[in-house]
Amino acid sequence: MRLLGLLAVVLLLEVSCCQSNRPTRPGGKPAKKTGAQGASVPRAPPAEEDSPAAPGGGGAEGPVEAATEAQPGGPVVGQQAEAMRLQYLRNPQVTCNDGSAAGFYLKEFRGSRKWLLFLEGGWCCYNKETCDSRYQNIPRLMSSSAWPQSRRGSGILSTRAEENPHWYNANIVFIPYCSSDVWSGIGPIPTTPRARHGREREKERNTTEYTFMGSLIIREVIKDLIPKGIKQGKVIMLAGTSAGGTGVLLNIDRVAGQLEAMGAEAHVRGLVDSGWFLESQQQLAQPCPETISCSPEDAIKKGLRMWNGVVPDRCRQSYKRGEEWQCFFGHKLYATLTSPLFVVQWLFDEEQLRVENIVLGGSLSEVQWTYLQNLGRELKNSLRDVTAVFAPSCLSHTLITKSNWINFQVKGTSLPRALQCWDRSFQDANRNRTPPPRGCPFHLVDTCQRPQCNPTCPALVHRATQQEMTLVQMLVAMGLDIQRLGFEPRRDQAASPAGASASASASGG
Repeated sequence: MRLLGLLAVVLLLEVSCCQSNRPTRPGGKPAKKTGAQGASVPRAPPAEEDSPAAPGGGGAEGPVEAATEAQPGGPVVGQQAEAMRLQYLRNPQVTCNDGSAAGFYLKEFRGSRKWLLFLEGGWCCYNKETCDSRYQNIPRLMSSSAWPQSRRGSGILSTRAEENPHWYNANIVFIPYCSSDVWSGIGPIPTTPRARHGREREKERNTTEYTFMGSLIIREVIKDLIPKGIKQGKVIMLAGTSAGGTGVLLNIDRVAGQLEAMGAEAHVRGLVDSGWFLESQQQLAQPCPETISCSPEDAIKKGLRMWNGVVPDRCRQSYKRGEEWQCFFGHKLYATLTSPLFVVQWLFDEEQLRVENIVLGGSLSEVQWTYLQNLGRELKNSLRDVTAVFAPSCLSHTLITKSNWINFQVKGTSLPRALQCWDRSFQDANRNRTPPPRGCPFHLVDTCQRPQCNPTCPALVHRATQQEMTLVQMLVAMGLDIQRLGFEPRRDQAASPAGASASASASGG
């Protein structure tokens, strides 16, 4: 009988353990749409960005991919041991757009006092129509219901020293984007009763049942990292790509203030990749219609009201009421920030071009070609006063999460090396050594004028044929007379595409 009793106790313990180890479903409020928590939603491919018609759009190469789960009872080997694990926020009131639980992926590095917090990109939605369309087509950017339990990162999110030589040994936190508000929202906007006529009907059309809590999600992630040791961190870097990069601009000072209020003594800094947008050059004859064709300015203007979005205080005070949207543009916001920032920006950003209806592989007029060249000059000018910058003269979008990010150079210096030099500058400042060390630059802007003039640029890939092309071949395919543009056909046609493994058309947003 005693033996039977012991066996019964062992079996009960096994059942209890198995139940406690089951993956949990997202918590939070009940789902508001089909496909939210508890519903069947097809998992989106692991691309970082998805909106094909706006900054932060379409890419096949994302910063993270779902990790293959090890077999039950089997050893955890190889890259599986490097996977980031999903954790939902402890505060159930801070959620994704559809009310499902927000969260983050964490890979701890034992003994490290370096923290890298990464904000995913993916543009935004700014009215009921665009949000409904986004929810239907890319639900993972508005709901956590289909998030995998683990992910692996690439580029600066990699835990492999050969791929990520200076940040592989950091505690890495990947924060999925599910708020659709460029990380600016601070809470739900009350929905109005169903209207029927005139102005009330127009007001109703811009009222949604989604919640927008991007800025609050960042705040709660940091709170949840306190037991993991973030308060004892020495260096904490908030990084992001595309809309996530803009999110860094909007939140870096707030994050620094939050950590300081918690008693942390860490050096907080930001890394902005492909989130330094310029205003659209399109001259619209009338206000933007309620469609997905709005310029970034119009989308932000409309979205800010719906998201209950916030911008940094010092920037907000620089503009009159109703003009806060200007703080979403780095060249207007940068001077008002107090936290150090490193800006990574392709001089010919594909998503900036997409706003002007310039798509590689489509048709291109000489007027658009002129605009494209002017864009490079305007971006250079906007970066002139940025202390730390890496700006290659290339056609692409996002850089720091590419697996071959170490290959791209400006003036002979790679981005990982420039980031290391930037880090050394803070160390030298603490030792009262103000001049930067020789041969260790971190203000790097290409001086050549044309797109793809940097030999380390990612290769261009024609969207229709998926063929790699030189710039000249691409321009010819897009219908331009290259001799009228000043190219020398023989010399320029002979140039082979560089950076073949990181095509411009496959870069994430």
